[in-house]
Amino acid sequence: MDGSVHQDITVGTKRGSDELFPYIMSTAANGNDSKKFKGDIRSPGLPSRVIHVRKLPSDITEAEVISLGLPFGTVTNLLMLKAKNQAFIEMNTEEAAQTMVSYYSSVTPVIRNHPIFVQFSNHKELKTDNSPNQVRAQAALQAVNASHTGGLPMGGPEAAMMGPSPVLRVVVDNLFYPVTLDVLHQIFSKFGTVLRIITFTKNNQFQALLQYPDGLSAQNAKLTLDGQNIYNGCCTLRISFSKLTSLNIKYNNDKSRDYTRPDLPTGDSQPAIEHPAMAAAFTPGLISASPYAGAAHAFPPTFTIQQAGLPVPALPGALASLSLPGAAGRLGFPPLPPGNCVLLISNLNPERVTPHCLFILFGVYGDVMRVKILFNKKENALIQMSDSTQAQLAMSHLNGQRLHARPLRITLSKHTSVQLPREGHEDQGLTKDYSNSPLHRFKKPGSKNYSNIFPPSSTLHLSNIPPSVVEDDLKLLFASSGAKVKAFKFFQKDHKMALIQMGSVEEAIESLIEFHNHDLGENHHLRVSFSKSSI
Repeated sequence: MDGSVHQDITVGTKRGSDELFPYIMSTAANGNDSKKFKGDIRSPGLPSRVIHVRKLPSDITEAEVISLGLPFGTVTNLLMLKAKNQAFIEMNTEEAAQTMVSYYSSVTPVIRNHPIFVQFSNHKELKTDNSPNQVRAQAALQAVNASHTGGLPMGGPEAAMMGPSPVLRVVVDNLFYPVTLDVLHQIFSKFGTVLRIITFTKNNQFQALLQYPDGLSAQNAKLTLDGQNIYNGCCTLRISFSKLTSLNIKYNNDKSRDYTRPDLPTGDSQPAIEHPAMAAAFTPGLISASPYAGAAHAFPPTFTIQQAGLPVPALPGALASLSLPGAAGRLGFPPLPPGNCVLLISNLNPERVTPHCLFILFGVYGDVMRVKILFNKKENALIQMSDSTQAQLAMSHLNGQRLHARPLRITLSKHTSVQLPREGHEDQGLTKDYSNSPLHRFKKPGSKNYSNIFPPSSTLHLSNIPPSVVEDDLKLLFASSGAKVKAFKFFQKDHKMALIQMGSVEEAIESLIEFHNHDLGENHHLRVSFSKSSI
């Protein structure tokens, strides 16, 4: 029998699987509701089109029960046993039912904080009668199926009548710490069963599309999570309803996942991503190129992703037991475990590179503690960042970028710190300690610089400009190094800030190194960073 289903049905002379009265009655649960099962007797756990759902919340609706089955196929019948907090769902095929039970055995569905239990029924088919409660269930079934084909929601007026889209668009602002597909799954699973996720980068922003079985779960998640910070002072969730009503996913990997289809390939032929936090959706048809594509790197265990699709790996600490705050405005996830924070940079131009230029450039993506250009091999340098996440960010943004006419090659170093030369041992100034530098951009928790981390681009953002400095002054300054200034624009409402467009990304990189912290007089030092905008 179906686990606890013995208490829900009345059978003939025996309550065993070898003899079953053909009618299942639940007068205590639903007055005179009845359903008729047809077919041979089955052993518990064998696949069946009929699925037994237990531990439902007492205020469960027919539509919510139906939504449990919709992602896997068409729900053809329904029996509600509300007083027992149970229901029976009949799917259109045994394969659809098998996929549903297999999925929910790995990812427990949750409705209003109630974990729901799903298993095969002993019975092969449900037959409806005309009692009032069952008429209501059938009406709900018809209404839901009217706007779905093969379990996948369609667009159009029918879908609009069903309420909000089950697909959410999630934008992560102020991306400073990595936000992976698995992090999103754990956060959003608190509000319902997450069926599918696609992550991608658009307009230099990390985004995701995330599908629930129904609009109600999506609405609850949006109401609770919109505006929350995943980590303290950064990674802010901006959530809206997508115009899409379903996601079509081809690969299960670190960029996209269909939790209803653990059999999907990983798409190993897709371009490698160095850093999950910067992962763009390289699934065909979404984005064909990205500034983050390049040689793959071996990352510490912090960043490993399970490729099989299921089960989702547990996240450390408070993340696994997400408790949503009230006025705190953040999800308060724990900081990432310490990892390797030393980078090895190779293919440098030994004639031009200095510790200072590496300090300024890598300082765009984190606080640089120490820089060592190798004495006997000046094409190589070690850079120690404040933490492993900053090291990952710097590597993902700068690997392959050109500096002094050479593409940078960046990997994680086996060293855990950069050693200073011993006292009395001169190394020609090739090793510098910047741990107390006033130029660190990220010393202050929650600094606005967290929200200004962008890949290198030909357009630079200038700030801290004094009132006496005009457009021509800044254009002449940036042209003085021999670079080409293509465009310039002051911010309309604030002349302390401006955008300047250089002739190329490489010229912009060298201009940032040269003019960041440049003294403009009046106690104003120019601040330069890469911009996501263009002029």
